[in-house]
Amino acid sequence: MDVYGLIGNPVGHSLSPPMHEAGYDELGLDARYVAFEPPADEGAAAVEAAQTLGVSGLNVTIPFKQDVLDAVEPAPLAERIGAVNTVDFSGDTPTGHNTDAVGAVRALSHHGVALSGTAVVVGAGGAGRAVSFGLADEELSVRIANRTESKAHALADDVPGATGHGLDELGDLLADADVLVNCTSVGMESDETPVPADALHGDLAVLDAVYTPIETRLLRDAAAAGATTVDGAWMLLFQGVEAFELWTGAEAPVEAMNDVLRANL
Repeated sequence: MDVYGLIGNPVGHSLSPPMHEAGYDELGLDARYVAFEPPADEGAAAVEAAQTLGVSGLNVTIPFKQDVLDAVEPAPLAERIGAVNTVDFSGDTPTGHNTDAVGAVRALSHHGVALSGTAVVVGAGGAGRAVSFGLADEELSVRIANRTESKAHALADDVPGATGHGLDELGDLLADADVLVNCTSVGMESDETPVPADALHGDLAVLDAVYTPIETRLLRDAAAAGATTVDGAWMLLFQGVEAFELWTGAEAPVEAMNDVLRANL
């Protein structure tokens, strides 16, 4: 049996175990997925222990995405982002990957969104960083808007061709934009949105990384404006799908994994 898993702290809320196991079951793979909760300062040690125990692959979440860089050989994208959320143990040295970036790109593509033109990313934290690199690698022109404008400029300095802005510029930034991705937590615990409703329009595709609730105020406003909407569970799904395919070498059963993910939300 192959054992895969997740390290995080806390990790009890994770939807990754049922989602991945649905994929194993659908393909008849002899594999299981386990959540581990190491102490908050032991991320690198957890990776080393997992390799010793013969674990086949690990997902990595808060607070370990930067810490585990010391225990892996990072893939180029993960190195540029500065964070790892997937570890592969198939080689002599563990390799670290970041599938958050690809998760956003695949979520948009799955909904028929043309990955071209201009993208506005709201938020310059970990998710915003990953998504900005992912969209820039698809050759979109990336505009990063953040509450603390200096952080948007700092991130834009790292992302090829990107520019940094304050949230007060969103109206102008979105006027001719093709894609909008919310990478903040605004809308998770209250019926709020980081984007003024009157800045949205029908030529936009809007992805909200928040997935609880599934339908955020941002997505309701976007739908009312005629925009294409993509909820955050799709990004969560496809970052997991990317890891699944990396580990197993098999095409992930996206429909089965999506059904179980949404049943557990």
